[in-house]
Amino acid sequence: MKRLAIIGAVVLGIAFIIVFVGVSTSNREITLRSQIVAQKQLCEASYDKLWKIISQKAQVAEKYKETFKDIYPQLISSRYSNEGSGVLMKFITESNPNFDVSLYKDLMSSIEAERTSFLMDQKKLMDLSNQHRITLSTFPGSLFVGGRDNIEITVVSSDNTKEVMRTGKENNIDVFNSK
Repeated sequence: MKRLAIIGAVVLGIAFIIVFVGVSTSNREITLRSQIVAQKQLCEASYDKLWKIISQKAQVAEKYKETFKDIYPQLISSRYSNEGSGVLMKFITESNPNFDVSLYKDLMSSIEAERTSFLMDQKKLMDLSNQHRITLSTFPGSLFVGGRDNIEITVVSSDNTKEVMRTGKENNIDVFNSK
């Protein structure tokens, strides 16, 4: 009778451990799945923010350039139109309107910062996806949740990058495509 009670306790203990591991693994998979879905949504919002900031700042810089191009000749011509000799010397010594490049510097900083932020969001998504894939495919997770679907993620990349990864060669380093 005592032996039967010990065997029963051991079997019950093992069953409890199996159930506990199964529930914990299932909860881990569900948590990862939920985090991946949320991170995918965050990546979409981050990418949308990235392009809105960059395009709107570029529009402001372009508008500034066009406006400056339109008003600069008028400013200069009205200053020197009725002058005789010495105009060149006066032009050199006077303080004339300068094209302010700070908008372009700000645009470049925004591009770098937003792209870096988006890369961090993508890295987190890839990390969560990797953890999920490991949970589904390794022991003991494969016993309890191995039949569940893997979540597909999309890594945002360019055609150029995909070609470089396919071929292992990167020969196009012309930033402004001046060909």
